[in-house]
Amino acid sequence: MTRPLRLGTRRSRLALAQSAGVAATLIAEHARDVELVEVTTYGDVSTAPLEQIGGTGVFVSALREALLRGEVDLAVHSYKDLPTAPANGLALAAVPPRCDPRDVLVARDGLTLAELPLGARVGTGAPRRVAQVRALGLGLELVGVRGNVDTRLAKVADGELDAVILARAGLERLDRLDAITEVLDPLQVLPACGQGALAVECRADDVDLLELLGMLDDPDSRAATTAERSLLQALEAGCSAPVGGLAFVAEGENGMELYLRGSVTAIDGSGAVRQSVTGSVSGAAEVGRRLAVDLLADGAAELMGARA
Repeated sequence: MTRPLRLGTRRSRLALAQSAGVAATLIAEHARDVELVEVTTYGDVSTAPLEQIGGTGVFVSALREALLRGEVDLAVHSYKDLPTAPANGLALAAVPPRCDPRDVLVARDGLTLAELPLGARVGTGAPRRVAQVRALGLGLELVGVRGNVDTRLAKVADGELDAVILARAGLERLDRLDAITEVLDPLQVLPACGQGALAVECRADDVDLLELLGMLDDPDSRAATTAERSLLQALEAGCSAPVGGLAFVAEGENGMELYLRGSVTAIDGSGAVRQSVTGSVSGAAEVGRRLAVDLLADGAAELMGARA
C-alpha cells in the first residue's frame, strides 16, 4: 500500500487553506492520499517588520529544510515568498493555476482608497504598497502591520485602523471576498511579483513525485510568474523591496504573447518608474531581464535605495 504523501505547510489559516487545496487536487484527480505536516517558520514567530528580519525566505527556509531532511515529501509556498535564487537539491515541481493577483482595500464604512479622509490610517506590512500609495498623494498615514489576515481585518473592525491593504488571492482562499471594499487598479498599485500564485516544491531527485506534481502545473501561470521573478532577480531586489510586477499571457499579433509591467517606487512616494515589455511565452525569464534593464536605465536603483 502506498503511504500518504507528506505535504509541508506553514501553520497559518491561509497557508493551511492553500495546502489543503493542493492536497484535494492530488486526492481527487490523481488518487494519492495526502497528509498535511505543519511546520513553524521564522517569519511566523517573529513580530518584527519583514525588512528588519530579512524579508526574503523567512517564511520558507524551515519548510525547505524539512524537505531536504526527508521529513516531508513536498511543500506548498506562496510563490511571492520564495527567494529568486534556486535552492540546491529542490525543484519547482508545479505552479498551479494562479488566483487574481491584485491588491485590495478593506476599509471602514465601505470606503474606497480615494474616499478615505486626509490622515486616515491604512495598514500594510509591504514597503511596495507603502511606496505606491504614498505616490498617489492622497495624504494617508501608512501604518506598519504584521499578523495573519484575520488579525489585520480585526484592526479595521475594532477601529484601530481605517483600512488595510491585502492580497485578493488570500481573501479568496479564505472565503472572505465579502470584506473587500475596493479592488485596486494595477495601474495605481502594481502587485508583488508572484502574488496570487502558489509554488509546489519537492526534492530534485524524487523523479516519480516530480512527474506526479507536474500534472498540477499551469503553463501560463508558470510563464507569468517566471517573468515577474526574473525581473525581481535582475533588479537584485527581494520580496520586501518597493518593486511591483505583473505579467499575463494573451493573444497577440503573432499568437500567444507574454505581457509584463513593472514598477519601482521610492519608499517616500517622491518618485517612480514604470515600464512594460512584450515577449515570447517560451522566453519568460528573458522578458523579465529585459524589463529590468529598462527600469534601471530610468533610475530604478536610486529609487530602491531611497528611504522615507
